[in-house]
Amino acid sequence: MKSLCLLMCLCALGLASGCGKRETRVEVANRQQILLYGNKAEPQDLDPHVVQGVGEHQIISTLLEGLVAEDPKTLDPVPGIAERWEISPDGRVYTFHIRANAKWSNGDPVTAHDFAKSYRRILTPSLGSLYSYMLHPLKNAKAFNEGKITDPTQLGVRAIDDHTLELTLECPTPYLLHSMASHYTWWAVHLPTIEKHGDPYKPGSRWTRPENYVGNGPFILTEWVPNSVIRVRKNTNYWDAANVRLNGVDFLPIESIDSEERSFRAGQLHRTEELPNAKIDAYRKDNPQFLRIDDYLGNYFYRVNVGHPALKDKRVRHALSQAIDRQAIVETVTRGGQRPAFAFTPPDTEGYTSRAQLKFDIEGAKKLLAEAGYPEGKGLPPIEIHYNTSENHRAIAEAIQQMWKRNLGVDATLRNEEWKVYLDTQSATNYMVSRAGWIGDYPDPNTFLETFLSYSGNNRTGWANPEFDRLLQAAGCATNQAERYELLQKAEAILLDELPLIPIYFYTRVYLLHPSVQNWHPTYLDHHPFKHVYLEAAAK
Repeated sequence: MKSLCLLMCLCALGLASGCGKRETRVEVANRQQILLYGNKAEPQDLDPHVVQGVGEHQIISTLLEGLVAEDPKTLDPVPGIAERWEISPDGRVYTFHIRANAKWSNGDPVTAHDFAKSYRRILTPSLGSLYSYMLHPLKNAKAFNEGKITDPTQLGVRAIDDHTLELTLECPTPYLLHSMASHYTWWAVHLPTIEKHGDPYKPGSRWTRPENYVGNGPFILTEWVPNSVIRVRKNTNYWDAANVRLNGVDFLPIESIDSEERSFRAGQLHRTEELPNAKIDAYRKDNPQFLRIDDYLGNYFYRVNVGHPALKDKRVRHALSQAIDRQAIVETVTRGGQRPAFAFTPPDTEGYTSRAQLKFDIEGAKKLLAEAGYPEGKGLPPIEIHYNTSENHRAIAEAIQQMWKRNLGVDATLRNEEWKVYLDTQSATNYMVSRAGWIGDYPDPNTFLETFLSYSGNNRTGWANPEFDRLLQAAGCATNQAERYELLQKAEAILLDELPLIPIYFYTRVYLLHPSVQNWHPTYLDHHPFKHVYLEAAAK
């Protein structure tokens, strides 16, 4: 009897194992200040000069910091590793002053030389960075990146001393600070560490393993179990460590959206990467406190392999585009407030909206297909729709498959691959039509259109147009916004006429967020600088 009374007392106090409701993983993590973050797929890598995905960005943003950082509410550029900077009157020379207390996670000082060497690294052709064009505003960067110049001292990058970095541009670049703040291509890596583990100018180094990784961000990489978890923990050598409230983040790669939603419901996650489209309405009705639908600067589209024999004729590409009822897709399939996309650049991107527009026109699509030699779809081989594994991507592909069959008589097949394989397939242009999404790297129309430059590693369609390239290059040196935007209008008109892509809808960010997550603000790039985030254990 005495032991029973003792057990009842312990249960009342919540001290006995198995008595009462057990804490969820989220509740334990709240006390520990460990954010549990659903990150969709296993990352391709954690080298900022090699990767290309949104999921990779989230992890790398905890481990590295650029010269410029992002305001957590507005994403406006704020001091990062550089405590201040000056811009020359002509807008072509930027001088950054590195913090005296900035350190790498191994205790080495962060210097201007680290940034200068890192910029030379990403521009070195042998590295094969798909994002190297982000640095092309630097003087001679494009020529160096293409191997036309081999002397790195001719680049517009100069470390004046350990704490002063000077960048010289080809032309004034109004979005430069936003680009440097938001995108990992501009962040420095610790070259001595990379050199210990292979050639720093070739991909595939093991420097990104937890036992080797050296960063300069608010967290350090402590564990990476493939397809299970990536753990980062607070970096005590970070210059602003005193103001970092999280003790760490666990990034959980859960490729199945349904599984991720179940994990959230079971108290295993603070934040999901996505939400099954079919469950959005239920959350709106029954659990609106968890549902987040934020504006998002992005376009969901299909890349088209213009070199494929069945897709070489742009009339076929236009017919496939015109047969898609985008309004039906956003209303009945995606259901998250997305808008139909009839151009590539989202409307009103910093005041820019494409004049050129695509259309939904079934009769026009039939006529184009017949003119191309495929009346009622006869003679056209089945169009294979390639996508990375996701229930939501499959639902959209199935809807388009039905529209092409019903509206044009064109058959389509579906092919899904896990994230890393999918990226390799796109890079090799080993597809017919491939699902893609482009989220702006900074708030400017240029970040969308430059994707389809002939030399962009993110083009991946086989399409190239010299006049399109010329217009974008001219826009880069335009003297005012009106002139620059007019050049971009002409470039987008060419893109939508040649159509190496099929825009489908403009994104919103639809996900689940636990109310215990604090200082998390809706932002147009879905960036949430983790150094500002914290967990409120009392929140339910």
